[in-house]
Amino acid sequence: MVRSSHSATARSEHRGTTPVRTCVGCKKRAAAGELLRVVVQDGRLVADIRRRLPGRGAWLHPEPECLAKAERRRAFPRALRVPGVLDVAGVRQHLEKITVGMADRGTAPVRMDSRKQVDPS
Repeated sequence: MVRSSHSATARSEHRGTTPVRTCVGCKKRAAAGELLRVVVQDGRLVADIRRRLPGRGAWLHPEPECLAKAERRRAFPRALRVPGVLDVAGVRQHLEKITVGMADRGTAPVRMDSRKQVDPS
């Protein structure tokens, strides 16, 4: 069997790259691991921490400023392709919990990526 060199090259270019997403609040691009995925469940926005919930997702920096910008611009219904107004209280509570926890510990924000690093040796 002969393989095309083009397909092998295309696969190797994508290996090891991280997905890039755009924050619906500030419109800045960032690695998916730095953003919070948000989905709609029963007309309410829900933070998808494990990134496993079904449905279309929107991405947001885990910062209250980006949430406020997204609300002001009505970005969630547009990004999630849902008519009407969405309840963002659940996402706001999640972000407050994160920022309060970081302030208590005096730490900087960490990546939202829940995958663990494995030592290759």
